[in-house]
Parts: sequence; structure tokens; C-alpha cells
Amino acid sequence: MAAPMTSRILRLGARTTSRSLTRRCQTPSFVISTQTYIPRVLRSAPSARCFSVTRRSQAGIMPHTEEPEAPDLEPHHEAGAHADLSDEEYHLHADRYMETLQEKAEELQEGREDAGVLSITLPPNGTYIVNKQPTNKQIWLSSPLSGPKRYDWVVSGESMHQKEGGGVGDWVYIRDGTRLSALLRKEIGVSVDLSEDGDATKRPSVDPVE
Repeated sequence: MAAPMTSRILRLGARTTSRSLTRRCQTPSFVISTQTYIPRVLRSAPSARCFSVTRRSQAGIMPHTEEPEAPDLEPHHEAGAHADLSDEEYHLHADRYMETLQEKAEELQEGREDAGVLSITLPPNGTYIVNKQPTNKQIWLSSPLSGPKRYDWVVSGESMHQKEGGGVGDWVYIRDGTRLSALLRKEIGVSVDLSEDGDATKRPSVDPVE
């Protein structure tokens, strides 16, 4: 009697165990972690540093940029204070400088091909140009008031009743008989008196060239 009861209990336990295993296999359960994976290298790495990067300015190249300032290549010199000059000292230093400048300008003018050109600027009239014309043996004048004229060397006072070589020469505009010195005296107030140099004014005359 005891043996059959024991056998029934064992069979019932086996069935229960089998059913439990079957249910576990049919309804599996999974656990999904929502944690973000962090590599081991990054875990031990120190905190990243902050860097500031400044781009080189391209000022003046793009439309929205400003015009760059020109580099100052000239050395800076201390100007110093102006000297306390008397009137005599001022004129001495100023005249010496201007005379030296005039000499250098004349040397430069003599070394050029247009050395026979004289330019006189006189406000408010304008600029007068006086130049030599060796080909025609003339002096040409360009006046802002009276226009261009050509002057020939003319000797007056050498008639048949006068002594040869006693005439006086001057630069004359043949068409109207005006003298260059008279026109300059009238328009710019410069007096050119050739009578002071007697030998120069008594040279033989040259036939006028139109």
C-alpha cells in the first residue's frame, strides 16, 4: 500500500517540474539595460581642455571687412621743440636753406636736355614759359595773358649816319615790334635792363626769322 502511494507522489512531482521547465522555455524573459556604453579608454582619460582659436583677419579682402591699415615702415623720430629764434637768426637759417635749394635745382636743371627752359609761376596770372630755340636763334614766350610769341635779337641805332657797333640790341617780336623785356615788365613786374651790360647789347644783329 505504501509503495504505490510513494510512486504516485514521485510521478506528480516529476510532472510539476516538467511543466515548470516547459513554461520557462516558452516565455523567456530578457533584461535590457538603458545605460550608455562608455569605452574604458575614455573613462580613465582626463577632462578635455578648452582651447580658443582666433582666425587670421582677412581685412580688406572680403566685402564685409574693413580696409587694413598700411604698415608704418618709417622710423619714428622725436620732433622735439622748435627753437626760439630771433628775427635775424630766422632769416639767416631760412635764406641759407632756400639758397642751397635753389643751387641744387639749378644744377639739376643744367643737367637736363630742357636746360634752356625757364618756368615762372605768378598767381593769379598763371605760368610763363620762356625757352631758347637755337635752331631759329629765337626766344619763345608762352604767356597766360598775351599768348605765345617768338622774339628775335634786333639791334637798333645802327643807321648809316651812326657809328658802327653803337646800336643797342634787344629781343623783339617782329610782327608788332614789342620787346620781350617790356612785356615782362608789364605783365609780371620784372625789369630786365639790358643796357647795364653794354658789350652784350652791342653784338651784331641777326636777321629776323618769321
